Amino acid sequence: MAENDDFPAIDGDLADRITSMDDADAAQRAASLRAGLGDYDLDDEDLGLLDGLSDDPDAIVYLPALPVLAIVGRPNVGKSALVNRIIGRREAVVEDTPGVTRDRVNYKGEWAGRKFTIVDTGGWEPDARGINASVAAQAEIAVDLADAVLFVVDATVGATSTDEHVVRMLRATKKPVILVANKVDDVRQEADAASLWSLGLGEPWAVSAVHGRGVADLLDKVLTVLPEVSAVAKEEVGGPRRVAIIGRPNVGKSSLLNKTAGEERVVVNDLAGTTRDPVDEQVEIAGKFWRFVDTAGIRRRVHLAQGADFYATLRTSAALEKAEVAVVVIDVSEPISVQDLKIVDLVLESGRALVLAFNKWDILDDERREMLEREIEQDLSHVSWAPRVNISAKTGRHMEKLVPALETALASWDTRIATGKFNALLAELTAEHPHPVRGGKQPRILFGTQAASRPPTFVLFTTGFLDPQYRRFITRRLREIFGFEGSPINVNMRVREKRQRRS
Repeated sequence: MAENDDFPAIDGDLADRITSMDDADAAQRAASLRAGLGDYDLDDEDLGLLDGLSDDPDAIVYLPALPVLAIVGRPNVGKSALVNRIIGRREAVVEDTPGVTRDRVNYKGEWAGRKFTIVDTGGWEPDARGINASVAAQAEIAVDLADAVLFVVDATVGATSTDEHVVRMLRATKKPVILVANKVDDVRQEADAASLWSLGLGEPWAVSAVHGRGVADLLDKVLTVLPEVSAVAKEEVGGPRRVAIIGRPNVGKSSLLNKTAGEERVVVNDLAGTTRDPVDEQVEIAGKFWRFVDTAGIRRRVHLAQGADFYATLRTSAALEKAEVAVVVIDVSEPISVQDLKIVDLVLESGRALVLAFNKWDILDDERREMLEREIEQDLSHVSWAPRVNISAKTGRHMEKLVPALETALASWDTRIATGKFNALLAELTAEHPHPVRGGKQPRILFGTQAASRPPTFVLFTTGFLDPQYRRFITRRLREIFGFEGSPINVNMRVREKRQRRS
């Protein structure tokens, strides 16, 4: 969705007033508004956020990386049903056909006040190497990407040779593994679950994902092995900035990496999808070192991808998690596709900085160039803030423009706005354009602060729910005044009620 709204463009005087505001005055304003929150009911998380505020523009503040729970197992053992049960909504596809895959493999879960990420590795089809090797490879990737693993077995079938094949790999890892005996719908099937002790992974947790039986106890167990902050998704600090090169198959990602590296680092083939795994490469461009990750192309129809292609999609998500900025490569010789847009959305969901690289620019004719500009205006308006480079990865044309674009996006991603100046902006905006009245009430913004950078994340304490359009209005003003070119911006709300006075 575009960030445009019905509010008029910003006036230059406001931008000047905010950016030139005296730091001491801004800090005093913030302190006064912060004190006013004392009249409202705040929870421990609110207080922790407020106590940790910093106006140091060089301070890099991260939101904690959520722990990652992977769900693995043979086809048709009920992994997707378990995912749906845990996240509390029917989002993962559930079918009786084994190996049905999904476009999305990551979900957010919450239990007993703790949040975590679920990686559903359920979607795959056995390849030529046979089912044992396929399931083991799937489980191996899940272990790489996770803090803990749920290994799901169909209790009504019992342990199969494939299950035992996977267990041998799981037992060799250092990650916690919880054995889930699914399809135990009533007490009469408890014996089926008990037989799975033979797998050597400890106690089988008997559940019925479809009916919810035993899932609460399972989640209580999960919380005992998941860390508070992920050990695998944690931010790396220092060293070369990390760049993920992503895009549809055969758009030129590997050619781009080879050209920047100055050598044939990865195989380049006209056959789409020849790259399978991310390849880390430290590259020097314009006197600076970068760590590039070339990832397997994301298939247009992921749910039909077999074995290796599905694993490649998982690895692409993993590479994005480890990156700081993503270069989305788009082949300009073809119309911008739905899959191009899905890949851009994947970057937005990950919160990484974004650069758009329009590749094969050297083969464009005037007619296609004109058509492309219309496609960009129509389909990519929601990321109009992303730096754009027109390149030819094959010939190296305009490759020198890539570094300034990366630096701009990362500088925006790192940016912190002083709390006082942010609140001064909010005061000016709400005075000039108050939030519309909803249900006889007008939500007010009590206080705002930047809770984190990388990506810039702002939290608004409000007296009521702010319309999405109004939040986009605030986001647009932040961009107009402070830039944020190349970085997504998150604006979150905490609706708080006034504390009741005791008589």
